[in-house]
Amino acid sequence: MSELSLDRDGPVEGGSPQGNRGSPKVALAVGAVGIVFGDIGTSPIYAFRETFVGPHKLALDTLHLLGVMSLIFWAMTIIVSLQYVTILMRADNKGQGGTLALVALISSRIGRTGYGWIAVMLGVFATALFYGDSMITPAVSVLSAVEGLTTVEEDLQPIVIPIALVLLIGLFLLQRRGTAKVGTLFAPVMVIYFSVLAILGLIHIVQNPGVLVALNPWYAVQFFMTDKLLGFLALGSVVLAVTGAEALYSDMGHFGRGALRLSWFGFVMPCLLLNYFGQAAMILNLEAAAAADAIRNPFFLMAPEIYRLPLVILATCATFIASQAVISGAFSVTHQAIQLGFVPRLSILHTSETEHGQIYIPFVNWVLMVAVILLVLTFQNSSNLASAYGIAVTGAMLIDTCLMAVLFVAVWRWKLWMAIPIAAVFFLVDGAFFGANLPKVPDGGWFPLLVGAIAFTFLTTWARGRKLMRDRMSEVALPIEIFAKSAMNSAIRVPGTAIFMASATAGVPSALLHNIKHNKVLHERVVILTVEIAEEPYVDSEFRTQFDDLGDGFYRMVLRYGFMEETDVPAALKKVHHCGGDFDMMQTSFFLSRQTLLPSKNPSMMIWREKIFSWMLRNAATAMEFFRLPSNRVVELGSQVEI
Repeated sequence: MSELSLDRDGPVEGGSPQGNRGSPKVALAVGAVGIVFGDIGTSPIYAFRETFVGPHKLALDTLHLLGVMSLIFWAMTIIVSLQYVTILMRADNKGQGGTLALVALISSRIGRTGYGWIAVMLGVFATALFYGDSMITPAVSVLSAVEGLTTVEEDLQPIVIPIALVLLIGLFLLQRRGTAKVGTLFAPVMVIYFSVLAILGLIHIVQNPGVLVALNPWYAVQFFMTDKLLGFLALGSVVLAVTGAEALYSDMGHFGRGALRLSWFGFVMPCLLLNYFGQAAMILNLEAAAAADAIRNPFFLMAPEIYRLPLVILATCATFIASQAVISGAFSVTHQAIQLGFVPRLSILHTSETEHGQIYIPFVNWVLMVAVILLVLTFQNSSNLASAYGIAVTGAMLIDTCLMAVLFVAVWRWKLWMAIPIAAVFFLVDGAFFGANLPKVPDGGWFPLLVGAIAFTFLTTWARGRKLMRDRMSEVALPIEIFAKSAMNSAIRVPGTAIFMASATAGVPSALLHNIKHNKVLHERVVILTVEIAEEPYVDSEFRTQFDDLGDGFYRMVLRYGFMEETDVPAALKKVHHCGGDFDMMQTSFFLSRQTLLPSKNPSMMIWREKIFSWMLRNAATAMEFFRLPSNRVVELGSQVEI
């Protein structure tokens, strides 16, 4: 299993095989600006505004403006800079980050204990919440950018939603073609966008440098002391400034922790803070009536009127890029969940011949598109959508904090006197943000929770049903040694190779039993092949294959893949020369089992869950597609199973 590396910089060892290991850190850092920081980078468009015009409105006075700015600065420092960039980036599973990678790392250390089961369930729920987040992010970010048109001309309000819908639909239609070509534009556009953020903020800070006193945490404390309830509820909007923090950890394998830290501390964080402080400085400089009008869209009003339309176009491009990153993240997380056994096999298309990580999952794409369209049509504006936004993000952050506490003790072996205080600080901060978002549930926060609950039910139902089905098949499986001896006397051997795909590494697969029962023939070479997914992102090639010679032309082979890898069985077999000789695909037949569930008198799952599992099983992509088997060399044989 993977070993933790605490001191490496640059692209992490064991990272993405398409890797950027040879690229300079600065080049990687620039690339990261275009891909990783889109979500958190577009937050200034609406985050500062929502703290004052959201569900719990605040007075536009010095106390509240400086208090909010102090909260934004320290939230960014504690959650993004300390929790994710400094601490969690030290926890890599063979170079990969993200909640599922962290869960796999923890599970490999604490085994299948009760604590291990809890860690897995937390990771699954965080994944489920991510799907709600990936629906809301494109809707709120693109809509908030297009709403900037009203700062150019108020009469454009009626076309805001149609324009946003056209952009979002175009975004999802683009996915099938891949983003390799347009992706080269992401980094330059985002570098320009962040630079504009900094310049606009700096202009207003120069006019009112006193706003920088909000760097002192005392102004946040004073805010809470004066308005205890409003101060707490304001956290529900302040957290919008740090949405996307988990993307830094999830994308660590693509760029390396060194490049991401350089991007964050050297460029992105300063630009964001300059813009937030600039928005506060602008409001402080205005009279009460003008401030009340400006707070409805302070981001775009920072620019002189002549530059507002270009700023709207630039911000829309930035939100388009941020949404693209979130959608790609949904594809990546789904692929990991499929490999780890929480999601049924889905059709996965590769959109790039050189970049293995660029994939397209049609089912996920269309579900997200329908959900995003419904969100825009239902909530109508970005302020309403912002109410639905924070609960999923803070829920996922709180789960990451729980897993981080387990990481301290179970993986890094920290002493309790050191682990408990550090974990407690993050529990306090993330718990406060999560609690402040709970009042948003009636105003839209119910949506990501509903999506999370549905996704969690499907994920756990598939994992449970799959385990029950495997256990039931193992109970009736015939030992391969007994079968091999009896088959020699009852079947005719024919030339060629037969590969029988099996989910278990013991017993005879049902396809082999059905073949001998009905056809009464066996190929000269019979290979029972099992594909195993390890709890690490990548498996070294020397550990890919394991085989046993069972005699009389029978072999059992295991192919091991990491949960980030593509399970291309024919490609792996071409590299195998020690299992009875080379594999010639034109002389090889693949036999697959397709199970049909039968109702059981004593079901092991609730009936409604069993029906869900049965539906998922019927609609899963075939093993032929998933393992990339040649369609003209595949034979499917059915079997029936009761669970």
